[in-house]
Amino acid sequence: MRFSRASGILLHPTSLPGRFGIGDLGPEAYRFVDFLAGAGQRLWQVLPLGPTGYGDSPYQCFSAFAGNPLLINLETLIDEKVLDPKDLENAPGFDPHRVDYGQVISYKLSILQKAYEYFRAHPPSTLEDEFRSFCWDNGWWLHDYAVFMSVKEAHHGVVWTQWEEGIARRRPDAYAHWEKKLSVEIDTRKFWQFLFFKQWRKLKEYCNKKGISIIGDIPIYVAHDSADVWAQPEIFHLDEHGNPLVVAGVPPDYFSQTGQLWGNPIYRWDKLEQSGFQWWIARFQETLRLIDIVRLDHFRGFESYWEVPATESTAVNGRWVAGPGRALFNALQNALGELKIIAENLGVITPEVEELRLDFEFPGMAILQFAFGSGPANPYLPHNFTHNLVAYTGTHDNDTTVGWWQAAPGEGSTRTPEQVEQERTYARKYLNTTGGEIHWDCIRVLMSSVADTVIFPLQDILGDGSEARMNLPGNPGGNWQWRFTPDRLTDVMRERLRDLTETYGRLAPSEKRT
Repeated sequence: MRFSRASGILLHPTSLPGRFGIGDLGPEAYRFVDFLAGAGQRLWQVLPLGPTGYGDSPYQCFSAFAGNPLLINLETLIDEKVLDPKDLENAPGFDPHRVDYGQVISYKLSILQKAYEYFRAHPPSTLEDEFRSFCWDNGWWLHDYAVFMSVKEAHHGVVWTQWEEGIARRRPDAYAHWEKKLSVEIDTRKFWQFLFFKQWRKLKEYCNKKGISIIGDIPIYVAHDSADVWAQPEIFHLDEHGNPLVVAGVPPDYFSQTGQLWGNPIYRWDKLEQSGFQWWIARFQETLRLIDIVRLDHFRGFESYWEVPATESTAVNGRWVAGPGRALFNALQNALGELKIIAENLGVITPEVEELRLDFEFPGMAILQFAFGSGPANPYLPHNFTHNLVAYTGTHDNDTTVGWWQAAPGEGSTRTPEQVEQERTYARKYLNTTGGEIHWDCIRVLMSSVADTVIFPLQDILGDGSEARMNLPGNPGGNWQWRFTPDRLTDVMRERLRDLTETYGRLAPSEKRT
């Protein structure tokens, strides 16, 4: 479907300022929403909001339905009367610029544990009623998730296929044994989920009242070590021990001679279709309670996907397998109505993938950083844009615009010095720039384009370099850590962004100045 002409900012909540080592859903989130509204922005894009696992990646979560308890704002729990102000007095001296996940997890979960214990000992009546209602409404996914995380903790965090066979295979007697043994831990996990969803929904309501819609991700795959795979192994290609038979990735291309081996288990699309795609319908339905627009990651995998035997060490020896295609999206639309979906169609995309996208009128994506290396016909150049498009200066997987501009050959790139200089020469001419404010030049050219939607990472609004990069794909550590400090969102910056937004017709009609 066509989106109205608008612009917005990409910022994951972990990057927000705050006292406790990681961004959260407290006052600084509301301050950021106020900045968006003041700058005339109508979109806030976030990454997946689930509880992160390996490498702290929001794309490798322990559940496709749960929220990340690290995003819970602790000060709000004082107002909820499940914490005392003294509980927060001795917080460590966290780095305001980077997330140290080990330190944050240790501290925040200990405080959240204290909040649960106080809640159980002295439950405020209203909160108790809200909690029980939440557990009832969400029990179909919540209980399995809470059991999974509690049993996992009892097994020192090892992957579920290394648990005792009874609980790994979810045999009723073993399941009942662990439910009883870990009843307090299970209830604790449910309480944390209650707090997350309570805080997030309040923040979303505030966004929507300010005229701001939230864009959020649905990754195509889920992590193998997740409540989703453990609870419903029959919808994945697994062996008798629960290990993947085949895994996801992408084949070798210009950027990688061995492709990318992601390791996620592959769905049994035949089983999912037999059920009317109920798992996917539920996933969309729950996600759309938290956000307004879905960015569907790796859209091409729904037309056909690269399947690699789990015994392989690279993605070279894979094969293309037909995906669910139109059947899935027809089922979703029949169940949920017209879908607000952005199709992530980056990379090598076939005519069949584009035909699927166009059949459902999902806008695709364009990345300006990819625009300047192949001449005027490059589809990512703004003069080649179509209206039904979401254009970015860069995404969470790209360097910042300033970092991209300043990077030398070989720094996260396969480009030769000659290619880099050719690209920069063309970009200077195209953008009519010396490069002194390359981030604002890129923002301006996207604002002026015909693309209905344009999105900028906050790092590009701030003009930060590579030190602010959110993720370097293929790098096992050091990702997802960037944060900004509250003094950096200035009135001058807000007005500059608003002026561009108004100049190029992206303000809401009610906000236009007379």
